[in-house]
Amino acid sequence: MLPSDQPGEARAHGPILSEPGSLLEHVAVAVFGMDGEGRVCYWGPGAQGLFGHAAAEILTRPAALLFPPAGSDDGDLHSGPAARLAERGRALGYWRVRLPVLHRDGSVFDCGFRVFPVTGTAGGSVVMGLASRSDELDRVKANLAFLDALFETCPIGLVMLDEDLRYVHVNQALADMDGIPAPDHLGRAATEIMITSDGGEFARMLRAVADGGTPLVDTLVGLRTPGHPDRDQVRSFSLFPLSRAVGTRSGVGGLVVDVTDRERALLEATAARRRLDLLDRAAARIGTTLDVDTTARELVDVAVPEFCDGSVVELVEWMDPTEAFDPRLPLFTRRIAARATLSRPAVEQLEGLEHVKYPPGSSIHRMFATGRPICVPVDEDFTTRTIAHAERARVILDSGLVSILIAPLVARGTVQGIAMFGRSADRPAFTEQDLSLAGELASRAALCLDNARLYSQVQDIALTLQRALLPDALQPGPHLTVAHRYLPGSRVTEVGGDWYDVIGLPGDRVALVVGDVMGHGVPAAASMGRLRITAEALARHGPEPHDLLTELDLCARESGIELATCLYVAYDPHTGDARISGAGHPPLLVRHPDGTVETIADAMGVPLGVGGVPFRTMRTHLPDGAVLALYTDGLIEARGRDIDTGLAALRTELGRAEGSLEEMADRILTAMLPAAPTDDTVLVLARIHGATLPPEG
Repeated sequence: MLPSDQPGEARAHGPILSEPGSLLEHVAVAVFGMDGEGRVCYWGPGAQGLFGHAAAEILTRPAALLFPPAGSDDGDLHSGPAARLAERGRALGYWRVRLPVLHRDGSVFDCGFRVFPVTGTAGGSVVMGLASRSDELDRVKANLAFLDALFETCPIGLVMLDEDLRYVHVNQALADMDGIPAPDHLGRAATEIMITSDGGEFARMLRAVADGGTPLVDTLVGLRTPGHPDRDQVRSFSLFPLSRAVGTRSGVGGLVVDVTDRERALLEATAARRRLDLLDRAAARIGTTLDVDTTARELVDVAVPEFCDGSVVELVEWMDPTEAFDPRLPLFTRRIAARATLSRPAVEQLEGLEHVKYPPGSSIHRMFATGRPICVPVDEDFTTRTIAHAERARVILDSGLVSILIAPLVARGTVQGIAMFGRSADRPAFTEQDLSLAGELASRAALCLDNARLYSQVQDIALTLQRALLPDALQPGPHLTVAHRYLPGSRVTEVGGDWYDVIGLPGDRVALVVGDVMGHGVPAAASMGRLRITAEALARHGPEPHDLLTELDLCARESGIELATCLYVAYDPHTGDARISGAGHPPLLVRHPDGTVETIADAMGVPLGVGGVPFRTMRTHLPDGAVLALYTDGLIEARGRDIDTGLAALRTELGRAEGSLEEMADRILTAMLPAAPTDDTVLVLARIHGATLPPEG
């Protein structure tokens, strides 16, 4: 049992108070105990404040002294209020009642009692009582009822956040503003529900209040919520720090009012900032490559879901790029990108459709007639005029889209295609500002698409030129077996200046040559062709390799070729001798019949186009069955790997390669090149056969 104050104590303690900071903060609670004889056996620290008796005056005396006399039997320990409290407490286990009490000074007032039995130290039954003034309890109840009614019916948003700025309580008005049920707020961060684009200023404001800062009154904040993702709102916040109650943590309380209509200017500024943010992201994310399909996908990825619920990009398939648009004719397009957050059938149709036909009078024709973005409702009239296929029209009608914004893709006076953006009923209708934003997005994308288109044309020209200049098939002769590979790099470096050739010379001799012109595209392909043709013409006259490279160097300088490398090998099958000369090119590798690999680097000179430095020829004897490896630097140089490391790796792969030359070439390329090489690569493997031996079949 709780210890009791004993007679003779110097003074009684003050009243027991509820947790500071709460509504019960100033309600005194008296705690006392009655033994089986109806006498006071415990007098708590709050009892003196309520009844006026010191512990020394009341302990061991009848509890009936705490209540006013009302009859001849009121002093009887077995009747009256004290006896009823003890009897009901023991019988019911817990009883509450309101009774008048008698203060030591003779005044009478009402109190609320709670009584319950406990076991005494000697095994006897003791009834403990808790008492508080009725008027104070009534005041607290009224306050609590008022707060309950306030949270239930107040049209102003009310919020309570803990010290981590997570929701503890919200009323229905705020839940309706957010578009999220009140229970779904609890435990979530405030900035997860109230999303701003102010660089974290709102979060810093909440934190300052929570840390005990000055309360804020009528502070305006522009925001969106996940429940209304496309509705810009302006809210007035009045925030105050919550007091730290015993055993609890501080936080923030506040009143929230939606003042969107009143603060339309701030809302428009917020929307404008979002549009600028979207354009900034578009500028950074659209046109990262010179690939038409990738650029189109980047556009729809920027638009969905930030700007719309669905988007497609289509290129117009003009019969003649110079022809004028004729609104009387059908329009044919090729869909190259699509993305949507709609129903599955709608998404499948948008992403699965490749070729589209728009009949005369369609919304697309209307848009091209004006040359400006237009917005059209998705209804029966739209589908009848624009979508020729009935089943597709029905899917669009059932998709949830209510409006479509159509913008032309025009760059450098050329119509590339169209971009379409669709919104469902969950979003606000497109505005004039949205039409301007869509037009800006389309213009930026169109310029990137046109750059990609022009680049593709240049690449096609360069590729055609390169294919025309490289040998279709090599004619090595009876004393040489050759396997050759040319692998272009990535899309950006598809056409380069790498080249190779095998040239038959008088007397069964044969020349192998490989080179690399710095750069890519048409200039590199043209320079490569000029050097290859010159080398072939010079080789047939039988000059020494260093004289041939001297002439190629002169040709390079006269042609404006700033830098090119070359390796020239002339082999005589009758003697087994080879004459070798190089111009800044990776060295020749020779795989001997026993599997050892030799690097021949003594004849390496400066690159072509430098001039002023003589070339020299090296002679060496090559055994029958040896394999020569000529290659360009794309095979041995890659990001994260220098040439020396790559050359060592190539020597290892050449030494371990087995089988036919074709098999050896494939294995070496697989081992040496990454999945997406960034530079062109040439590999020529040649197995030599002496003239005294029969040629290999």
